[in-house]
Amino acid sequence: MHFPVKKFFSYYKPYLSLFLWVLACAFVVSAATLVFPLLVQHITKVVLKGDLSSALSSVYRIGGLMLVLVAIQNIGNYFIDYKGHEVGARMESDMRSEMFAHMQTFSFGFYDKEKTGRLMSRITNDLLLLSELYHHGPEDYVKYLVRFIGAFVILFSINAPLTIAVFCFFPILGVYSLYFNKMLNKALRRNKERIGDVNAQVEDSLSGIRVVKSFANEHVEIEKFNRANNRFLDSRKKTYKAEAYYFNGVETIIQLITITVILFGSASIVGNTLDLADLITFLLYISFMIEPIQRLTHMSTQFQEGITGFQRFMEIMNLKPTIENKPNALILSEVHGEIEFKQVSFRYEDHLDSVLVNLSLRVQPGEYAALVGPSGAGKTTLCSLIPRFYEVTHGDVLLDGISVRDIDLRSLRNNIGIVQQDIYLFAGTVMENIRYGNPAASEEAIIAAAKHANAHDFIMNLPNGYHSYIGQRGVKLSGGQKQRLSIARVFLKNPPVLIFDEATSALDNESESIVKESLESLAKGRTTIVIAHRLSTIRNAKRIIVLTEDGIAEQGTHEALLARDGVYAHLYSKQFELA
Repeated sequence: MHFPVKKFFSYYKPYLSLFLWVLACAFVVSAATLVFPLLVQHITKVVLKGDLSSALSSVYRIGGLMLVLVAIQNIGNYFIDYKGHEVGARMESDMRSEMFAHMQTFSFGFYDKEKTGRLMSRITNDLLLLSELYHHGPEDYVKYLVRFIGAFVILFSINAPLTIAVFCFFPILGVYSLYFNKMLNKALRRNKERIGDVNAQVEDSLSGIRVVKSFANEHVEIEKFNRANNRFLDSRKKTYKAEAYYFNGVETIIQLITITVILFGSASIVGNTLDLADLITFLLYISFMIEPIQRLTHMSTQFQEGITGFQRFMEIMNLKPTIENKPNALILSEVHGEIEFKQVSFRYEDHLDSVLVNLSLRVQPGEYAALVGPSGAGKTTLCSLIPRFYEVTHGDVLLDGISVRDIDLRSLRNNIGIVQQDIYLFAGTVMENIRYGNPAASEEAIIAAAKHANAHDFIMNLPNGYHSYIGQRGVKLSGGQKQRLSIARVFLKNPPVLIFDEATSALDNESESIVKESLESLAKGRTTIVIAHRLSTIRNAKRIIVLTEDGIAEQGTHEALLARDGVYAHLYSKQFELA
């Protein structure tokens, strides 16, 4: 995979000024560090070998200079640690926000294929170490490059042959590091994928915990989790194996460098080409050359994890939404609500067979139309094409004579209200959930919407009324209460087009009666399409459209369809018999 260098560094741009100060501090701190061995060399080689009567004052002066250097290092390191980490955290936050915003542009088709847990892993775990990489990467490279080059230059001036002998180890170290870095990168990438699987399993099991417990299948979920967890453990073991080869090999080479300096340095002292003070200085500077290698070696895991996380971040960012606005897409001003399907065909990406084939249908403005038929006939799919949750394979869907593909997505969906059987309520209060229909709505408008939806009375009986916390997915409410909140949400939105997708099929008779009254109140004066499983709930529909796998089989009023004794009559009589 090609690494997008330009994109990687683009996240520094908003914080470039502060980050350059961090790098400047890293340079100064490293330069100050390089001075210490020179001061030690000056004491041992010049001061202590000169006039001892004045040596003490010289030592004090050099000691004072050392304290100044320590103060510079301390202030510089404080700034680097504080502001450097802040820059990294801000960049990570920017990337997380960018990824989340990009995920909002994907269509239903993307989320049909992807597991929520894996996406959560991408937006949390994958970006977590990027903060450290963005901060420590350039800063450490500047810091240790200055030490390495500075130490090399000083060592070369002390003893060129010994410096060259030491330097011969570095190409070996480089080749070794590159080989095992590649192995480590592959292992770390596998870790990211496996932890994504673990997250997906956890999210799936905990979201369905009530189903798990109702079937007493905790042991099944534990087995599924353990399989994913053990696969992650296996990938971690391979990572640690690669790390062991890498780190121990590097440590061995570093030890060989130290042995070389001691042996050849001692030989140089015997041969009078080096004195003891220079050897001590040489050993101190060798540690300055070795420390960057050790530090960068230990950074390699962090570096590889950060790079792998960025690559996985870019995999998401490079995905293009399958449904997006055309240039100069139309913003709707006044919607009458005429809906037309013109020779529409549709199939899901991972299906060979089409769900809808060459279907044509028109719903008049303000009409109350019901869509019925056997399961799998494509009723919900057909309605999902109106707000462009999916894109038609062939044909066109029109709103007021305009192709939905020519309308701005936000404008299109703002004019369509959907009430589904499977209600999703967010963790929060009753008022926050109703306000979701119109974030700018006043408290009075929210209460009015709740009254229209027959929800006000039960809300006022809750412990804190409209400010009552309803739990994850509204777990503290009954099915009928959740449904009425969802209807209140659509009342607040006040759209000209409504879609009711089996909105009462999961409710008991009493709740169904209340919700049905709310739905009929909401539907007044709006174009309404009702997907119904209970046929008794749509007997008063102006038109009933019967959809089968072969398309529209018949349409008409309840009485007319019963008189035809066709598909609808068969479905109705079957429900009547079961009742």
